[in-house]
Amino acid sequence: MSNIRLFHPENIIDNSTSLLSKEHTHYVVNVMRLKRGSNLNFFNKNGEWNSEIVFLDKDRVEVKFLNKVKEPGNSLNIELAICLVKKNPMENILQKATELGVSKITPIISERTEVKELNYERAKKIVVEATEQSNQLSPPEISEVVKLKDFLNNLDSSSKLLFADVNSKDNLKKETSSEVKSFSVLIGPEGDFSPSERELILQTSNITPFTLSKNILRSDTAVISAISLVNFINSIH
Repeated sequence: MSNIRLFHPENIIDNSTSLLSKEHTHYVVNVMRLKRGSNLNFFNKNGEWNSEIVFLDKDRVEVKFLNKVKEPGNSLNIELAICLVKKNPMENILQKATELGVSKITPIISERTEVKELNYERAKKIVVEATEQSNQLSPPEISEVVKLKDFLNNLDSSSKLLFADVNSKDNLKKETSSEVKSFSVLIGPEGDFSPSERELILQTSNITPFTLSKNILRSDTAVISAISLVNFINSIH
């Protein structure tokens, strides 16, 4: 059985000790029922460390970081720009996008977006848990909710915008990602973007519209399909 993995955002130093947070203490003591001497792993963007429980009580757990077992790798920088949807599909989007390796999630409000807010505390909990379970090191950054026009105006000029366009007939090709290491993948709301919004999107520089399917996909399905496709074409040598 592989070690339990927990996210530790603070800096980790070999052979140092640390008290666990209240949440992690509850998890270690009451959920996993670990004992003094048990091993578990802690990770953050700088890598992953094996650790040992050196003190354990019902409301206090101290661990010692033993040795680094994983270094951070060079991965694609993928931003998911997703129009807000209702709670359940949105939580599924957060989880699956994290599992698929996105580095940033930007929630967007468009003309046809029914939901206008995101529960950030809940969202961050979902992406941290998904990072722990998917053997990654860094949970994606979750940006503030932004209007579509502002998102387009503030796009990084070095990033390519990949627009999952239901009206496009063009497949995403390997050549699209040639020598590009940063992508923003834009997914519309249920009911798609309005004609004026689509026109605004297509006027954006460094944009590639592409098709996901002949069928109309729900937002959470579209996210999984689009991010998987971007990962796939970038794995082709």
